[in-house]
Amino acid sequence: MLLTRSEIASLLSLKDYIRGIEEAFKMHAQGRSLATGLLHIDSNDVEFHIKAGGLRLGRTYFGLKVNGSSFQNRERYNLPNIMGAIILFDGDNGYPLAVMDSIEITIQRTGAATAVAAKYLARTDATTATICGCGNQGRIQLKALKEALPLERVYAFDMNCEAARRYAVEMAQELSIRVTPEADLIQAVSSSDVVVTCTPARKAILRKAYIRPGTFVAAVGADSPDKQELEASLLKGNKVVVDILAQCAQVGELHHALEAGIMTREDVHGELGDVITGKVTGRTNDEEITIYDATGTALQDAAGATLCYEKAMTTGKGAWVDFQR
Repeated sequence: MLLTRSEIASLLSLKDYIRGIEEAFKMHAQGRSLATGLLHIDSNDVEFHIKAGGLRLGRTYFGLKVNGSSFQNRERYNLPNIMGAIILFDGDNGYPLAVMDSIEITIQRTGAATAVAAKYLARTDATTATICGCGNQGRIQLKALKEALPLERVYAFDMNCEAARRYAVEMAQELSIRVTPEADLIQAVSSSDVVVTCTPARKAILRKAYIRPGTFVAAVGADSPDKQELEASLLKGNKVVVDILAQCAQVGELHHALEAGIMTREDVHGELGDVITGKVTGRTNDEEITIYDATGTALQDAAGATLCYEKAMTTGKGAWVDFQR
């Protein structure tokens, strides 16, 4: 089966992704997932991310995603900055079930994971958020948070002030909440219950001094060793939950805290799946600062691809190809 981006976009709602991603992390904590793999390869101005993993459902699925990231694409070629493909396999016999565009699944599954993390780690009365990074990911992050929390006011921060202004207008209209472009990051963050960073930053933009007690921070942008959005000291002494510990130690915000020698892996509170299953606690009071270190996992890609494939099977979407012909 071949599935294009527009076909994938028509198959699932954001709520579908949120439910599916929560179940995928739960399955991982219960030992019902395949081992995950991560590889980065640089080619000229493109960074390729290769992620692989799978889930043991009634049927075992294995997913392989290759994304190419180049933040010069829009300006040079009028192409998306991140593009790629997911190949979904039958995990019992190795048959390639589907090849599909990865853009939509990557966007949706990343936002969905933040919504799941917010469910367990944010205060239930969180009404104010700051979104750092006003691109496609900033949009889905806010939409996903709105599914999990009673948000009323949002600050939009971006190094490109015009991008923040456009974001504020569009998201306020779409979600019917107050969204304000804010050039002063300290002012925005110190007034927020939730802070999401989803930028390609390679130097910390969020400092420990900015964060007030009770804040939930979702760090989404760091998915390679040279990317960093949080000051490493922000992690030390606060409740840090990771998507996958080994991966965050390799490429996430945790990676920088480990390199700085201010944290060990044992200082991490747990993985998101451990929180979902109750192996470790989520938020326990209104004063603690909780941090979700999200590097984006093959679990999410496999879950999203599986959901799309199964929905396409029942709706007749996609073009059929016999790969063994």
